[in-house]
Amino acid sequence: MKYLLDTHIRVWYLVGDSRLRPRHRRMIQDPAADLWLSAISIWEASLLIERKRFRVRETPGGWIRQALQTLPVNEAPVTFRVAEKSRQIGIPHGDPADRFIAATAAVMNIPLLTADEALIECPDIVCR
Repeated sequence: MKYLLDTHIRVWYLVGDSRLRPRHRRMIQDPAADLWLSAISIWEASLLIERKRFRVRETPGGWIRQALQTLPVNEAPVTFRVAEKSRQIGIPHGDPADRFIAATAAVMNIPLLTADEALIECPDIVCR
């Protein structure tokens, strides 16, 4: 099964955060899972590190590179279709990262693993 990982789900998995739901952990660890990550999530994780929303021992770039080795994912590109869809997606706020991630899930037609209630309630995507 294909899944697009929301930024916080991936970060929570990698840092062992207790907010990660057991079912999300099982889905990520399933050998049959085909995991995808929006390029926007790399940008967003870097911002979170820079703003000290979670602490790492490496530079943001070093942590990102290590994280990609620890939890390999397929790169979901930011395309023209994704950019266009990001402005049409039915979420109640303007957070650009969330809009691009939701639009990526919609364009790729794959479920988004998220704990974000605004995204879960979005009628344009399937969330798990």
